Amino acid sequence: MAFRVDRSRTIISALILGRRVSALDVAWLRREVFAEGTVSREAADELFAVERAGLANAPEWTEFFVEKIAEHVVRQAQPAGIVGEAEAKWLIGRADECASANALATLAAVLAEARRAPAWFLKAVRARAARGWPAAKRPLTDAVAQ
Repeated sequence: MAFRVDRSRTIISALILGRRVSALDVAWLRREVFAEGTVSREAADELFAVERAGLANAPEWTEFFVEKIAEHVVRQAQPAGIVGEAEAKWLIGRADECASANALATLAAVLAEARRAPAWFLKAVRARAARGWPAAKRPLTDAVAQ
């Protein structure tokens, strides 16, 4: 008898209790939790909760985190590639809660992938980069050049 994997937010939250997200955890998340490719708002919030916990995560976490949040905000947007006001406010709020290099990298990735975003969003990301969130400087520069 096959078992069904619980893809609920408690699975992602359990990573916080482990105090570290390993490369195996990331591989498992890709294969089991996000296998269908979609990232719900609830799942995105949970990913931010893991980031906010400030764990000593494997390097694979950064790529995974940035990719999944950009998937939620940019690629799943309707229409795709357009970051609306509500999404931009949600993303800035979550990034501010983390104030981490990964959160800033996520903001920069969203800017780089989006075809359109509110003007205030670009200014907000620049302000955060100026505060010393170094991970976004190059992607932010690339996004502005487009």
